[in-house]
Amino acid sequence: MSLLFLPFLLSGCAGEEKRAANPYYMAGTRQEKETLKDLFALLDEESAPGEHQFTVIREIANSYMRLKEYGKLINFLGERTNANPGDPYNAYYILMIAHAYMQQEALPVAARFFELIIKNYPDLTVNGESIHLACLNQLINLTSNPEQKVRYYQELISRFGEKTDMGTALFMLGQNYERTGEWNRAIEAYTRYLPYMGTNIPGFPSADNYAKQIVDFNNSPRDWTFENLNVLLDNIKAALDGGNSWRLWQYRAKVNFFARTWEQEETDDAGMAEFNLSEFMRGNRIYYAGDLDTGSNANEAYLRTWGWSQYISTWYFYFRKVNFPADPEIHGRWEWAGVYYGEKF
Repeated sequence: MSLLFLPFLLSGCAGEEKRAANPYYMAGTRQEKETLKDLFALLDEESAPGEHQFTVIREIANSYMRLKEYGKLINFLGERTNANPGDPYNAYYILMIAHAYMQQEALPVAARFFELIIKNYPDLTVNGESIHLACLNQLINLTSNPEQKVRYYQELISRFGEKTDMGTALFMLGQNYERTGEWNRAIEAYTRYLPYMGTNIPGFPSADNYAKQIVDFNNSPRDWTFENLNVLLDNIKAALDGGNSWRLWQYRAKVNFFARTWEQEETDDAGMAEFNLSEFMRGNRIYYAGDLDTGSNANEAYLRTWGWSQYISTWYFYFRKVNFPADPEIHGRWEWAGVYYGEKF
């Protein structure tokens, strides 16, 4: 039954003697109370759960929602679901209870009801929308627990892939696998994300670059890293002192190595795949600072070098500690990850 027919039903019973409704459930203006009385009278006429009864119950609950009578809504629907455990619309009623708790900012309580629906009630489609899908989306926003988020994203992807932003879901699945320490599964999620590169993921403007770097690094031999920064620096400086461009080039990261100006964004795909280092070193004496740049820290380091060309003489070599817990033998080692052109500002 459509809600469009409710005014006719209400007017039809207005002239009949109405059974006394529970005064507790009367709320609002005089007219609103009269409307609620009529709705409860209609509800008394519906003895078995079904579409007609659902239409009336939903209108009563919507009335409480409009009036911000959240306590009455919760009690009314709670009584209905407890008294009629086999009602096929109970999932929707509990969904409304959860929304009522959200309106009262009782978010942990709301989350428990959303979880209850997914675990204990079959899915229900109302107005073309899945109740379980709505619950999953709410739970993802309400919880900060990565184990729970993994479960919700998995279910979202497996059950509602055609109605889900798959790029966002897969990337966030990877993020939460990282937080639980399941790096192999995180890499699998990022690999599945790559076909969806270009997805706008709120809070992650560099999502594409991040996922691609991890996947590329995982698929590489990872044989260019050094035990610590000092060993890496000694090798770099020795190659510069000897003017040995070939040797210097062997020390670079073989994947995700970049060369860009300080002004360029990290997402700019400015690699050095076709870069001929020997052209810059031939006939030039390359110098380097005695100490690392002051912007260096325990995880990143910058070495100022100069003498490269008449156009941009100064290059900063960028080194970083490898963050790759999926491979404990590599995690924490150091790599020469890129070059910044020009003076640092």
